[in-house]
Amino acid sequence: MDSATNSGFDTQGAGITVQRALELPGLRSGLPEILAGADRLHRSVRWVHAGEVPNIASLLKGGELLLTTGYGLGTRPAEQRAFVRTLAERGIAALVVELGPRFTRLPAALVDTARATGLPLVQLHREVPFVTVTEEIHTEIVNGHYALLQRAEEVHRRCTEALLGGGGVPQVLGTLSDFGGNPVFLETTDGRLLYAAGAGPEGADPLQVWEGLRGQHKDTPPAGSVLVDVPGGGPGTGSVRARLVLLPVRGPMGPVHRMAAERAAGILAVVLMQARQEEELAARGRGDFLTDLAEGRITTEDAPAQARVLGFRPGGGPLLPIVMHLGSSGGGWTALARALSEELASLGVPVLLGVRPVEGRVLVLLGLRSESERQAVSDKVAAALRAGLERAGMRRPGAQPPVVVVAAAGSWTAASAGLRHAAETATAAQGLPDRPWYDARRLDIDLLLWRLRDHPDLAAFVDRAIGPLRAHDDRSKPPLLPTLQTYLAHAGRKAETARELHLNRQTLYNRLARIGELLGTDLDDPQTVLALSLALRARRHVP
Repeated sequence: MDSATNSGFDTQGAGITVQRALELPGLRSGLPEILAGADRLHRSVRWVHAGEVPNIASLLKGGELLLTTGYGLGTRPAEQRAFVRTLAERGIAALVVELGPRFTRLPAALVDTARATGLPLVQLHREVPFVTVTEEIHTEIVNGHYALLQRAEEVHRRCTEALLGGGGVPQVLGTLSDFGGNPVFLETTDGRLLYAAGAGPEGADPLQVWEGLRGQHKDTPPAGSVLVDVPGGGPGTGSVRARLVLLPVRGPMGPVHRMAAERAAGILAVVLMQARQEEELAARGRGDFLTDLAEGRITTEDAPAQARVLGFRPGGGPLLPIVMHLGSSGGGWTALARALSEELASLGVPVLLGVRPVEGRVLVLLGLRSESERQAVSDKVAAALRAGLERAGMRRPGAQPPVVVVAAAGSWTAASAGLRHAAETATAAQGLPDRPWYDARRLDIDLLLWRLRDHPDLAAFVDRAIGPLRAHDDRSKPPLLPTLQTYLAHAGRKAETARELHLNRQTLYNRLARIGELLGTDLDDPQTVLALSLALRARRHVP
């Protein structure tokens, strides 16, 4: 149960409960006795009203606690029954009658009718100043409203912190779901699901809740649901970008949950402002899903169901993770998402494509029929990704070429690890020779060196291994580092090295001799070759 409710503040009705009102000093000093509705003291008191006129019900809106000395109740049983019935029909929270000159005990007609209608009826055995009671209860209600605002603002703060920490829509929805204890969904204006967070009854997958309670009943959401529009199109336009849906399947929703959802909607509007096209919005959603899968925020048990909602149904074959890292992301992600989707649609295999502009990444998960397809499918995907870049106008002259990295194929568990491995490796591979695609497993050394890029020992190692060559190339021609790199890439085969460098053999022999002289080492020694190979790969990561 909500802690505020335990303290007497009713988050569902945005007031305090009748029970809490009776516990305040003003009413407690009147020695209250509950004559009817003892089982309904959890009702919300929205406001307090004192009056002595017979038609007072017409002045009320519902949710009030009515204070009276009984002069407006009438003298005949029929009048008294009618008085109570009209109050019950109006939906007041409780009727409190002070005994005194008008009544020394409340009439049976009054008590019986209150019991029959379920209206809480309280008699006070001592006189109390109604103004004191009114001030106390109103103060409590105002303080409670302030507490609601504070709790909603806390959700806003946590959502903001999640965004500043690198999170996105899933983290905002997760924060909102944790606060309300119910699943939360973000849908498009036409009712398509974009994101889901939280669990249903007994830990059920939120997507089961969506499909059962929302997906088939968009026009009639369950009673007590909270639906909040996420604005879009700029201030003052009145347009709607998406819709937040909170379903009360694990507990009821109250005003505090609507307040929190409204604040979260404001944050989501900022997140979605940069995604003005549905293609990019959906691609970002899929990118967030794939990133969360890679980083372990989505379990491999839940991933297949969430992927189905995103339109990915791979079948029973292995999954192939692929990541493309753009050297310079810039803008144009809407056009890129559309172009990549169209290029990949022609492959004939299940594809889940997502983008992460903040990291400059494109993430792809494919469903293969068998492991033997990995090479051929990787070739096609790499070509499609590059074609999409060209169509979107994101291959700029002078910019670093994109790096496409393919991980190992396997289960959902392997896909999670593979996406993470490919994403890191694609970043580490920036600056390597341009190839259609790299196998992540063959770049583990580059990944290790990249992770050590800020360690001073790596820079010292590079300087010891190839420092004299770097110094030579800074002041003399021809440069020798390219010769050494090509020679090592061909595993010391001089004929192949000479052909690639367009050198005659004697010139190559002279350069290799000069390299050995400058480094003071033997290029035929295996340990030397290993050290030089590592130093050449590491020099991209050190000054």
